[in-house]
Amino acid sequence: MKFSTNKGKFETVIASMQPFLEKKDLSAITSHIYIEVIDNKLTIKSTDYEMGLEASIDEINVKEDGKATVNGSNLLNIIRRLKNEDINFEVIDNNLQIKQNKTSFKLPMYDANEYPSFPNMEKLQIIDINILNFISSIKNITPAIDNNNPKFELNGALIDIKEDKINFVSTDTRRLAVSKIENINNKPNQMLVPKKAIIEIQKLFFDNCEIKYDDVNLVVKNKNYTFFTKLINGKFPDYSRILPNNLKINIKLNRNLFIDAIKLITSLKPNIKLTFMNSGIILESLDEDSEAKTQIEENLEITEPFYFAVNSKYLLDFLSTSSHEKFEIGFNETKLPFALKDNNFTTIIMPVIL
Repeated sequence: MKFSTNKGKFETVIASMQPFLEKKDLSAITSHIYIEVIDNKLTIKSTDYEMGLEASIDEINVKEDGKATVNGSNLLNIIRRLKNEDINFEVIDNNLQIKQNKTSFKLPMYDANEYPSFPNMEKLQIIDINILNFISSIKNITPAIDNNNPKFELNGALIDIKEDKINFVSTDTRRLAVSKIENINNKPNQMLVPKKAIIEIQKLFFDNCEIKYDDVNLVVKNKNYTFFTKLINGKFPDYSRILPNNLKINIKLNRNLFIDAIKLITSLKPNIKLTFMNSGIILESLDEDSEAKTQIEENLEITEPFYFAVNSKYLLDFLSTSSHEKFEIGFNETKLPFALKDNNFTTIIMPVIL
């Protein structure tokens, strides 16, 4: 293998490969990036078996086709130090030589034929969905995905394809987030996508994409990247039982005013008490050693005061991903879960018991 390419795009691609490398065991082939040149096209891959990313670069000068693997972290460190000019790559005696002007490096390789394969796109089923709606929906529910829960199925997001809608769902057992979009012509199905994959998809994709899946993998592809993740093999809880059918009180509030009031009183402790009255809302910090209180004046048209306590982070997570000037808050009783709604995005939150 022998080729040259400009530093700019090559560095961008190699940097995007880093989250999918094996970091703990540097002797594993998955700590390496796969590089292949064929038919004047450069293909670059990175995978830790659970997730992977493939990219291609056409702006190259090929002198000899071939393939190689090289430690991904070391490769990026070298490329970042070079000038923004063409870089030459060549396989010599089971090493990848990287050369620019009078500077050269050699990195050892593994057998490229042993590199893990990626899912076969032709055997996967397409999800007919607008990518902007897809990204918006997973962004809404990302904060509520759990971390390191012993029930491993909670460490991911559920994509629940129903006859008339697609529900994107996550929970960390203290809250449940559900974002809904219309289902045009996808067959009912469910898949559990790991949290890390949900986060990486939001970083990589912003334009038209093709999304495919089977029982094992989810693949997202555009003209620049092909990303895959293994799905979580488990059963997500029946979230429909958590969604309240009726709420006694529903109030519409200004999003920005509510955010400012929460941030004003939560500089010390996250838990706050909200008291709803006919004339507005009193927000109080639940800090035993100090006092912080503010009020939002608004005619709520409720007959008697109502209060509950909550971790303010859950409120801010919802408000940071909601997109409209006003949102809705609904509740039944002080100790029961309450709902935050912004059109097709809903979060159900367990209150803090005082």
